Amino acid sequence: MQEEGTENREQLAGRREWIGLYVLSIACLIYSMDLSVLFLAMPAIVADLDPSASQLLWINDIYGFMVAGFLVTMGTLGDRVGRRRVLLYGAVAFGAASALAAFSSSAQQLIIARALLGIAGATVAPSTLSLIANLFQNEAERNRAIGVWGSAFALGGLVGPLVGGVLLQYFYWGSVFLINIPVMLTLLIVAPLLLPEYKNDEGGELDLLSVLLSLATVLPIIYGFKHMAADGFEPLQLVPVAIGLVIGALFVQRQKHLVHPLIDLSLFRIPAFTASLMVNLAAMFFVFGVFLFQNLFLQLVLGLSPLKAALWSIPPSLVFTIMSFQAYRFTNRFGPVRTVLTGLVINAAGVAAMAVAAYNQNLLGVLGSSMLIALGFVPVVLTTTGLIVGTAPPERAGSASAISETSAEFGGALGVAVLGSLGTVVYRMTMGDVNLSGLDAMQASAASATLAGAVEVAKTQTTTPIWLETAKMGFSLGFAVCCALASVTLLFLAIVARKIYVRAHIDEDGVLPH
Repeated sequence: MQEEGTENREQLAGRREWIGLYVLSIACLIYSMDLSVLFLAMPAIVADLDPSASQLLWINDIYGFMVAGFLVTMGTLGDRVGRRRVLLYGAVAFGAASALAAFSSSAQQLIIARALLGIAGATVAPSTLSLIANLFQNEAERNRAIGVWGSAFALGGLVGPLVGGVLLQYFYWGSVFLINIPVMLTLLIVAPLLLPEYKNDEGGELDLLSVLLSLATVLPIIYGFKHMAADGFEPLQLVPVAIGLVIGALFVQRQKHLVHPLIDLSLFRIPAFTASLMVNLAAMFFVFGVFLFQNLFLQLVLGLSPLKAALWSIPPSLVFTIMSFQAYRFTNRFGPVRTVLTGLVINAAGVAAMAVAAYNQNLLGVLGSSMLIALGFVPVVLTTTGLIVGTAPPERAGSASAISETSAEFGGALGVAVLGSLGTVVYRMTMGDVNLSGLDAMQASAASATLAGAVEVAKTQTTTPIWLETAKMGFSLGFAVCCALASVTLLFLAIVARKIYVRAHIDEDGVLPH
């Protein structure tokens, strides 16, 4: 095993390590921005490249698909060949793919470029998180560093649309990709000076069949969930999910028989690792699902324009960002277990309040509940991330980081799909007995299927139809039902997690077993 720049587990970090953290955080911010910055550029891209409906879908989604599919591979590769090396190779690829995307002359080229961006982006999250574990050996400092790391992702989502809007105001749409290049160049210059290298010399070679099986597991499942969220639940969408699960079973069986597996399944026998992963996934599941409803609620139920909805969403986003910077204080003062369990209870209270506010269609109530959710959610996610990395052996930190990020991807996609489908079922049940006799068959079908369809149909009528208020009530009821389910589940999860942490011998002061 080879490690540079660290001496013992409790050594305090110096100026070099903290500067290195902020360099890593800038890379994370760019990675996060690329998930959202494209939305504002889509009208210009459509006008310039004239993509088909299918191509437009792939331009939007392929980046996230590739990130999710390659996280495990890149995390394990970093453990084997060097985490800093994989990050630097990823930075080169990210810069090159950004240039390819910026100067795309066809929709096909942009899709390919976005796919390459996703593969390169998959090096960022696991490499940066595992390098943080190397840079910060002291647990309290590592908690603070993970908070900064998480803040970079939160800021990326917050400023991505703002930066994109400014660039599109003065430059052509390719500028939203070109801004990646100077950041990646800076990373290439300073990373060798500030970041330690770490690799497991006994890790063995990468099993290519396991890589293919992992991709064939993750991509169909994410694809199925994404389409459930976008199009509503259809039985046919379960086919790719089922295919992914079957291949996933084959992947697990292969890992059991390899001397150097792509994923070391023994990690899941560490109770604290498994409990933290479970809590992390569940938190992502509910917060992504709830915020999907919130964004639609502001525009479709309350009738806010996209700009006004975005402006009203700034206060909750700021709470998320501030809490990302401050979460380590709670973890260090109260210990990871108390922080996680208290955060789950606060999160449950937040979504319960959201249920009441949604049912009553109260704007301030929804936004206040969103802030309360942030107060509980952020410490939970960042603390469990620290536990996932902290309880894994140092030589497997890259793999553990990748598992954490993949779990978050799954949780978010699954939450949007499942809660979105549940809300749709409640909406359609509400609209089942509504009199839509004044509409033709196509309009009636659209109005009874989704609130978005109902709002569009209502715009074609000479006066505001009576059934539109029922449609809004149906959506609000579905939103409230999903929030109520989330609240009960999060409380139950807190009880289960506490029992597992006790079994893992993590005391209330947060002493981790090493």
